[in-house]
Amino acid sequence: MDVWLEGKKVRLDPARAIGKGGEADVFDLGDGRALKVFKLPEHPDYTGLAVEQEAARARIDEHQRKLRVFPTGLPGRVVVPQALATDKKERTVLGYAMRKLDGVESLRRFGEPSFRRAGATSARAVEVLRSLHHTLAGVHAAGVVVGDFNDLNVLVTGAADAHLIDADSFQFGGFLCALFTERFVDPVRLNGKSLVPTRPASSESDWYGFTVAAMQSLLCVGPHGGVHRPKSPSARTTTAGRLLQRITVFHPEVQYPKPALPMRTLPDDVLHHLHRVFVEDLRGAFPLPLLEGLRFTQCASCGVEHARRACPTCQPNAVAQTTSVTSARGQVTATRLFATRGVLVHASVEDGVPRWLYHADGAYRRGDGRVVMRGPLDPSLHWALQGDVTLVGRDGVVAVMGPLGERERLGVDAPEGRPAFAANARHRYWAVGGGLWRDGVHGPERIGDVLEGQTRLFVGPRFGLGFHRAGGLRGAFVFDAERLGLRDGLTLPWPSGQLVDADCLFDGSLAWLFLAEQTQGRTVHHCVVLGSDGAVRAQAVAEANDGSWLGGALGTGRCAVGEALFCATDAGLTRVELRQGRLEAVRDFPDAEPFVDAGARLLLTRQGLVVVGRQELTALRMA
Repeated sequence: MDVWLEGKKVRLDPARAIGKGGEADVFDLGDGRALKVFKLPEHPDYTGLAVEQEAARARIDEHQRKLRVFPTGLPGRVVVPQALATDKKERTVLGYAMRKLDGVESLRRFGEPSFRRAGATSARAVEVLRSLHHTLAGVHAAGVVVGDFNDLNVLVTGAADAHLIDADSFQFGGFLCALFTERFVDPVRLNGKSLVPTRPASSESDWYGFTVAAMQSLLCVGPHGGVHRPKSPSARTTTAGRLLQRITVFHPEVQYPKPALPMRTLPDDVLHHLHRVFVEDLRGAFPLPLLEGLRFTQCASCGVEHARRACPTCQPNAVAQTTSVTSARGQVTATRLFATRGVLVHASVEDGVPRWLYHADGAYRRGDGRVVMRGPLDPSLHWALQGDVTLVGRDGVVAVMGPLGERERLGVDAPEGRPAFAANARHRYWAVGGGLWRDGVHGPERIGDVLEGQTRLFVGPRFGLGFHRAGGLRGAFVFDAERLGLRDGLTLPWPSGQLVDADCLFDGSLAWLFLAEQTQGRTVHHCVVLGSDGAVRAQAVAEANDGSWLGGALGTGRCAVGEALFCATDAGLTRVELRQGRLEAVRDFPDAEPFVDAGARLLLTRQGLVVVGRQELTALRMA
């Protein structure tokens, strides 16, 4: 497909795609700008989806008028249309050019416990929120409403500069914003019975969304997180029901999620304001003094960041608590393998042996204490472990670190900022320049051809998996861990919305691919089980945070064991099995509850299941 921009034809090259949302694809123009192109009804992502196709028609029709009269005078941190992209005759608006942001993280990341453990501090989250507060106030001062305010429409650059994107959906003049995101929609706008807005978006609904984002960024849980556990099972309601009935994490029958930061780490005045907004329906601008008054410190005893005079989780100046090496509950025995006063950053298993990386005393260290790299925690780093070798990647560079220091550097593709590399016990693999490579005896060996700049890569002991979604192209492949060549053209049940996360687990001849998408205002999780031949063996879908084995965050809490999957939750362990093309939860292990949570990682080792927590590795033995 071609579009015309400022009188010149622009070819939409999938290799230059830098983003994909539910309604548009984004491409790098190469001149400091990005080009956002709206998906037409015939876009492959909408195949067989009549509702989405009709919505695309309506959206394109409105943009013909709306984007030609887009307001001026918005704050500088709003990414606005700079030039319209059209068809050859300049009659139909197909998208627009805008400022390109580099080195970005979505605001959503600041609400992820794993991101916070990796070095994104509470103090930085506060600075991001202050920046966003000023930008949102400026949007309202210009007579404009964001409408669909959510954490994927806020991108953070540098230390704490928060930018609002997707300005084409802003509400102004007679153009109303029909979009909304379930986790951020103001329940005051709804009809009281379902998630159907009966009132238009407003500055107050924007500030409600901001308050949701503030709570998530400060506590790693939103107002309707946790699990509703009423005394009567029949009283348990859905996520939508909790929103409509104001059943929040403040409710006594809601189990507060273990991976979240303790609520009492925030001052009482901030908690009181959150309660008034989410339980008592207080509306209005978020009080800026509450943000300006937040000062976080890290407890020297337990390591928790808090904004109180004294640590709310322990006594000031208390010594670290000691716990027994082995403990038991019912049919589960837990044995501590490792503990640190720092933070466990990454862990994997190699030939049944767990390997891990942690950060303590200003340095990244391997499990034996050997220093790999000095410096503060940095959430932008990506890791892989291979024997005594440590791989660390950022943007398009991967450093290969051995016991004696850096061995080599690899240039790699970095789709959406994530370096495309992986490793198993025998090889390391990476994608660059349209090729998939691995290390060989005599140097790099080309495994096969992939889409340049767009390939996400995962590998297990026996085989690997890769995929891309760029512009109108979608593709996936598998490859043998030892042989050259790849099997591409796989048919996967692709999500149609914006892909926000991906992870893959391997064991034996199976790969468990997990995808999270934002679609129609909801976050939906997909699990696709594939064989080493690329055939789909089973699939499942669930809404995020619905309490099911699939509703938890990607990248945590799951471990593949042949044709079974162990899933960690705040209530213990669940075993899921592949049975005749279906994925079924077949057994719960509630006795594991004291030793796991939904934010922990699981590894299958020779010692059994190993739980990777924030500061401890624990082996579990189940009778």
